[in-house]
Amino acid sequence: MGEAVSKACLFCEIIKGERPAHVVLDVPDAMAFLDTRPLFKGHTLLVPRTHYETLTDLPGDLLGPFFAQAQRLAEAMESVLEAAGSFVAMNNRISQSVPHLHVHVVPRNPKDGLRGFFWPRQKYASDSEAAAYATRLSKALTTPT
Repeated sequence: MGEAVSKACLFCEIIKGERPAHVVLDVPDAMAFLDTRPLFKGHTLLVPRTHYETLTDLPGDLLGPFFAQAQRLAEAMESVLEAAGSFVAMNNRISQSVPHLHVHVVPRNPKDGLRGFFWPRQKYASDSEAAAYATRLSKALTTPT
């Protein structure tokens, strides 16, 4: 099960029906509802019903089913809202306004004006610095935990 909720969680309150929301998806393991401060109309938040704070807290056996719902929402942005595409994103701790795992699924269109949402890009000082980062990450991913 997820971690114990030590203080009130806005998304847990929505899931329990204690706080109103415009629900767009209600399935056994997840719920999706409209963001109250959308980037564009239709901007939806997908949350697991069990309280997990970040992606790394979500059990592996729930990853596939959870992201299958994100995939369905992304498809709906195009088929139902007639968006040209979608932006699918999540924050883990940093910039995570509610500490309950949630995926933003946002309808997108060419020239929709979404600017300043992306962070400044950086460059590696050298190819060897980039290789060192790749090696560190690769080693962490290939070493048994």
